[in-house]
Amino acid sequence: MDKSINKNSSQSQQILYACAAFIIVIAGMRAADEILIPFLLAIFIAVISNPLVATLRARGIPIGIAILLVLFIMIALGFGITSLLGNSLNEFSSNLPEYQARLKENAVTFFSFLEKNGVAVSGKVILDRFDPGAAMSITSSILTGLGGALSNIVLILVMVVFMLLEATQFNQKITQIFSKDQNRVDQIASFSETVNRYMLIKTGTSLATGMIATTFLMMLGVDYAILWGFLTFLFNYVPTIGSFIAAVPPALIALIQLGLFPSIITIIGYVSINLIIGSFLEPRFLGRGLGLSTLIVFLSLIFWGWVLGPIGMVLSVPLTTTIKVALSNSESTQWFSILLDAPKRKGF
Repeated sequence: MDKSINKNSSQSQQILYACAAFIIVIAGMRAADEILIPFLLAIFIAVISNPLVATLRARGIPIGIAILLVLFIMIALGFGITSLLGNSLNEFSSNLPEYQARLKENAVTFFSFLEKNGVAVSGKVILDRFDPGAAMSITSSILTGLGGALSNIVLILVMVVFMLLEATQFNQKITQIFSKDQNRVDQIASFSETVNRYMLIKTGTSLATGMIATTFLMMLGVDYAILWGFLTFLFNYVPTIGSFIAAVPPALIALIQLGLFPSIITIIGYVSINLIIGSFLEPRFLGRGLGLSTLIVFLSLIFWGWVLGPIGMVLSVPLTTTIKVALSNSESTQWFSILLDAPKRKGF
């Protein structure tokens, strides 16, 4: 009996210690976000860039030159994105109060129409509780936060270079550390390969989604189409929820600028893009085992957004997926990975 009590007490203490350690780590992450965010962005870029470096090395190009070529590509892309988005973001930010006022006017007109047609809706109460321009403010803060994080671009690029150099010797170091435990070497290799594959495929599908959305919005004549396409690219890293979040700002701009019907067409277009790429093509490339349940996606969006701000929202699912893959590679934590998994779909 005493042994049973002691065992239960020991387990309770372990749970309490684990919870306390978790709280301390999260508090530390929030306190060190100015250092942590550039570091996470550097890891994210390095993971995406590493396959290109490996491809160049396979063609006989020395490691230093291969990394320099990839670095020049990243700098060129960065300048291109900055030049395309800079003016649009500044113009959108300056016009934000006007857009919010026009959205409120449209909302007042809509509720007045409902009340005239006998629908008992207290528009004033609803507008007092819910600001129709809040989505615009959130969008502006996310894009501004991303710009603030990328202001440390020199530090990020330097870390990326060192990470790419280190990646060439990573497998050798792991093999040397766990030379007597081949299972551990295989687990780490599987984890690394799965994360690289996930990031690469997710970036490819996100880029395709952003480009299709930009073209679609340009055809409709919606203002700041490139800006909304970039936002779509970012939020496509958040499956299911992200595409719908990214659809809100262009739909509202279309409502203000073009009217109700183009706004509905914008929403339908985003839903169609999400269904084709997010629900059909992407799972076929990623395969089973890398999906997260919608609840976990939503909670991770809130949690990482709270810890790291706007950048945390964008990186929320890649971070959670990386944790899930790490947990799935150990038998003792595999049960927790299963809890995070998306429900299995029959006939897919």
